[in-house]
Amino acid sequence: MKAIVADTLESLESYRMTDVPAPEPGPDGVLIRVAACGVGYVDSLVALGRYQVKPPLPHVPGQEVSGVVEAAGANVQGLAPGDRVMAMGARGFAELAVAPAALTVRIPASMGFEAAASLPLNYLTVWHGLKDRGALQAGETVLVFGAAGGVGSAAVQLAKALGAQVIAAASTEEKRAFAREQGADAAIDTNPEGWRDRLKALTGGKGPNVIFDPVCGPLFEPAFRSLAWRGRHLVVGFVGGPIPALPANLTLMKGSALLGVDVRQYILFEGARVPADLKALADLAENGKINPPLGKVYAFEDFGPALLDAISGKGRGKVVLKVT
Repeated sequence: MKAIVADTLESLESYRMTDVPAPEPGPDGVLIRVAACGVGYVDSLVALGRYQVKPPLPHVPGQEVSGVVEAAGANVQGLAPGDRVMAMGARGFAELAVAPAALTVRIPASMGFEAAASLPLNYLTVWHGLKDRGALQAGETVLVFGAAGGVGSAAVQLAKALGAQVIAAASTEEKRAFAREQGADAAIDTNPEGWRDRLKALTGGKGPNVIFDPVCGPLFEPAFRSLAWRGRHLVVGFVGGPIPALPANLTLMKGSALLGVDVRQYILFEGARVPADLKALADLAENGKINPPLGKVYAFEDFGPALLDAISGKGRGKVVLKVT
C-alpha cells in the first residue's frame, strides 16, 4: 500500500509517498481502507517536529480518518468489514490504517467521507471542553475565538446544539460571516481597541459565561476580564502566538476559572469515556445538530500543501486529505 512517510521531522521535504507493508489490526484494532484524513493544526505541528510530544519514527501523519472497515480484530464487537466508519488514533496519510476499535464509530448514513474525517478529533475536543471542563448549561453565553477554523466552527455548532447563545470572534468579516453560517448568534472582531466594550454590548452588560479559546492571543486577558461571575475560560491551544500570562488575582475577583482542555490527555487518562462521547457526537450528526464544515480538500499527492494550509490559520473549516 502507499503511505506518506518521514524518517526525520526536519521539514516537509522529509516526507515521501512510498510503498509500505499493510498494517495488521491486532485483537482490539480495526483495519480501515482510508477514504479521507482530517488535517489539523496539531497534525502539522507533529509532522514538523514542533509539538510537545514527538511521534515515533518513521512517522505517518494524520490522526483521524474515515473509510470502510477491511478487517476487525478478534476482540472487536459491533464493527464488521464493509462498515463505513470514522476513527481516531490512526496513521491516516495512508491507503490502509489501523485504529483502536474503542475510537471507531459508524458514520451516519447522510454524511460523506470527507465531512466524517473532519468530525472525530475537533468535535471530541469541543465536547470535552464545553460539557466536561466548562460544564456548559443551556441558556448560557459562549464566546468562541478562532470561530472560523476547524475546532472553532465545531465549538460554534456544538455550543448551539447544547442550547447556548454563541458569540463568534474572528479577524475578518468573511470569517465572521462563515461563523454565523455555522449557527453563531452574533459575531465580534478581534481589534483590541474598544473590544471589551463591544463584547459587553453583545452580552447585555453581563459578559460571556464560557470562553472557548484555541487562540490565546492578545485578547486573552481582556476576554478573561470580561467573563460573567462564575465564568469559565477554556484554554484549548495557542495558535495566536506567544503564550500569554494572566494575573492570578483575576480568578478571585471574577469568581472565575481558567481550565485546560487537552483531548490527548483526556483520551490517555479517561479513555473509557470516549466511546460514549463519539457515539453521542455521531447521534448529533445523524439528527442534523452538527455538520462539519469542509475547508479545502487536497488530493493524496498534495499532502505537503495540506499540512501547510492546516498550520497557516487562514482557512475556514477543516482541511481534508482525500486518500482514495
